Amino acid sequence: MVRRALTRLAIRYLQQPVAGYERRTWNDPEALRRHARKGDVVLVEGDQRISQVIQYLTRSSWSHAALYIGDELLQRGGETAAWARECFGEDADHLIVEALVHGVVASPLRKYVDFNIRLCRPHGLRPEDLRVILDEAIGAIGWRYDVKNIVDLCRHLLPFTLRRRPPAERLGSPAPDEVICTSLLGRAFGAVRFPILPAIVRDDGTVDLTLSGWNAVPALVQRLFLRGRGRPRGLFRMRDPTLLAPRDFDLSPYFEVVKFNAVREGFDYRSIRWADLEEARPGSGSPPPRSPARLSRWAPRRVGWRAGE
Repeated sequence: MVRRALTRLAIRYLQQPVAGYERRTWNDPEALRRHARKGDVVLVEGDQRISQVIQYLTRSSWSHAALYIGDELLQRGGETAAWARECFGEDADHLIVEALVHGVVASPLRKYVDFNIRLCRPHGLRPEDLRVILDEAIGAIGWRYDVKNIVDLCRHLLPFTLRRRPPAERLGSPAPDEVICTSLLGRAFGAVRFPILPAIVRDDGTVDLTLSGWNAVPALVQRLFLRGRGRPRGLFRMRDPTLLAPRDFDLSPYFEVVKFNAVREGFDYRSIRWADLEEARPGSGSPPPRSPARLSRWAPRRVGWRAGE
């Protein structure tokens, strides 16, 4: 009882927003809705204390992940469509499914338009498999949040440990209806065996590369062991969904980044008005920008140089 109360208190503390959130770019909501496709993964750089913890431990900007389902609830008709239209109104055409502390819910896509976000699209996903993934995600609405999974994942990602620990094969609660944001997506994509960052085990008996994808293999390892033989061959092993972090979808070679904020045709970088140049114009009242510093007296000099020499 005391442990549960302390857990709730810690969660409430970690959910508090932090000051000084840095929004790196402006998101065009119309472009976001226009480019997003069902099955896309939405990565979010959150503004809560727990977001900073996840970003630090994963050495990544991303602290949350959700699955875009678009108007899928409306397409299913009946009570589901009526509920979606009543709860979200016009936003029912652009929904995501996400796991939050209070459980798995459907939310409008525009919820994160004022955050730093990224769209990651599964490459070559077949329509019939997309249908399975959407069914898995929608069927999880109402599930509980796996607090133990997030605690275990943070411990697992710590760069140091007081005692030696074996490689984790699974984290979190054994309950089948408890997930976190990434394990929810991992289960959905795992249902059709779509890779996120699978472990690759070579079959030639020389090296066992249990590394997450070819891009994760260090160049030195490639030169020493692979010797120019191309991508590693062997068996792919699915990682347990409870071991996934938001950054894995960004790093995965099987997901492509969708630049929904990309500049339009006819973009001319020379037409940009830069603040420092505007302030340096005559009559602006600001001092002109400093000229490049002179060469140091310790810099090597050319003696006797003439044009044409």
